Amino acid sequence: MLKVDSVYLEFDSRKVLQDIYIDSTAGKVTGLLGRNGCGKSSLLKIIFGTLQPAHQYISINGQHVSKGYLKNKIAYLPQHNYLPGHLSIRQSAQMLVDEQAWEEFTSHDVYSRFEKMKPGELSGGELRKLETLMILYSKATYILLDEPFTHISPLQVEEIKAIIRKRCAVKGFIVTDHQYRNILEISDKLVLLQNGATKIINDANELVAYGYLSNI
Repeated sequence: MLKVDSVYLEFDSRKVLQDIYIDSTAGKVTGLLGRNGCGKSSLLKIIFGTLQPAHQYISINGQHVSKGYLKNKIAYLPQHNYLPGHLSIRQSAQMLVDEQAWEEFTSHDVYSRFEKMKPGELSGGELRKLETLMILYSKATYILLDEPFTHISPLQVEEIKAIIRKRCAVKGFIVTDHQYRNILEISDKLVLLQNGATKIINDANELVAYGYLSNI
């Protein structure tokens, strides 16, 4: 299990995160909800290790992770493109994708069409889908997805959700997206980030009670 606790983050003396608990277990999708600017992306970056807060406690299977990152344990899909521009899609995929998942990953049409190209030669939607697939089929046990359903077509959204469900058999997911209905549909458990604190959501109607949604 991946556990994230006691995170404290501030920017320019403004408290952003202060009362945080979230976890991820293989076989489960944890949906992270919250309004724009509440700190969801910052929290995922802290878990991955690319943002250092004033304080944090992150552990994997009871082992404290001092820098928030363990090789091949956590993979992170950021909102921005992350593949290096000088490598071909195939070269990047060979570094990221789990060997055991390689055959399934390469069966996707978007890979076979663009494997010899470099990221700058693809459209934004094509690149976003490929980058998402590489994270979904990565070697990591825990997958952090920041806005995976944004900037892709409704058909692609359903395809990505189906892959998440399948990969969830062996991986734990933390997923956030402003398209909250997709999060509600895909998640086994929900966490709301509000006023710098996380709240466990046991019933979707609580999102209305907390003021996140006006109705379900």
